Amino acid sequence: MASVKFSKVEKSYGTTTVVSELDLELTDGSMTVLVGPSGCGKTTSLRMLAGLEEVTSGSIHIGDRDVTALEPKDRDIAMVFQNYALYPHLTVRENIAFPLRAKKLSRADAHKRADEIGESLGLGKLMDRKPKDLSGGQQQRVAIGRAIIREPAVFLFDEPLSNLDAKLRVETRTELLRLQRKLGITSLYVTHDQEEAMTLSDRIVVMRDGRIAQAGPPEEVYRRPADTFVATFVGSPKMNLIDGAVVAGELRTESGLRMTVGGPDASSVTVGVRADDLILTPASGAAATVELVELLGPRAIITVRAADQQLTSVVEAAALNAITPGATVGLSARDAHRFDVHTGVRIEA
Repeated sequence: MASVKFSKVEKSYGTTTVVSELDLELTDGSMTVLVGPSGCGKTTSLRMLAGLEEVTSGSIHIGDRDVTALEPKDRDIAMVFQNYALYPHLTVRENIAFPLRAKKLSRADAHKRADEIGESLGLGKLMDRKPKDLSGGQQQRVAIGRAIIREPAVFLFDEPLSNLDAKLRVETRTELLRLQRKLGITSLYVTHDQEEAMTLSDRIVVMRDGRIAQAGPPEEVYRRPADTFVATFVGSPKMNLIDGAVVAGELRTESGLRMTVGGPDASSVTVGVRADDLILTPASGAAATVELVELLGPRAIITVRAADQQLTSVVEAAALNAITPGATVGLSARDAHRFDVHTGVRIEA
């Protein structure tokens, strides 16, 4: 196990910079998740740590070693890819054992260790099967087992669950988190799925245009987003953002929207309200109208039209009797965030 440190790391292709001044530290034994939209630089950052992309400037350390110029094989890392990359002619046991066989460990010892890891991954009854006889989730667990058997200093995960269906993705995500906690190996995980990032990470790093937009514990990033980009990217449904003025605790827009938000007056501000914090109160003659109700078991996602704004609220299903399509509702915020209307940067209370 080891810590990882990116120091002023940049990556450019000609005149195009895809990662800029990346300063990031992964503490020993942690699970750090890079998340962001396509093209933000997260996969390039992972590949630079793996040695699959050259660093244009800056340095990368694993523990006390500067690995910036080392070959991938010399970095003591193990990587799990999106496409599994299993050997089709080998059994599950042989696939998992392959890294040890490549190091000239005896067949018997390598297979014994592979069986132990396969059992821990729920693959005990599948060890003699070929990859073509496995489900997508089982194949991914084999790929993870092949990474574990190397006992690396650092695990790298490049969107490993994106090819799985929703049910398998949740199950494999849970298993992956359990294993990482058990093994305590420093891990860097890349995904575009913010829900996956929130669930897996000790620390979430939101990237935008090759830079870190915000980094911190997932709860902190969710509760105190640094700007409007992070506010809308992290959280599902995404945060409601409304430009207007706050007068006597009420948000008012030129188009006629009115919402109780509390806090000091502001002549021009962007107010952000999480869907969970947008309270709908049945009210005759109110300016907001319910457009759509999406029932999701015990909760429902409500789409509301208020003046020229489309807003989203999450409510308990038990409260839906008076909140039906076409109903008028009053709006208030249980908790409201404020951002600079020009820069999008968070304004602290």
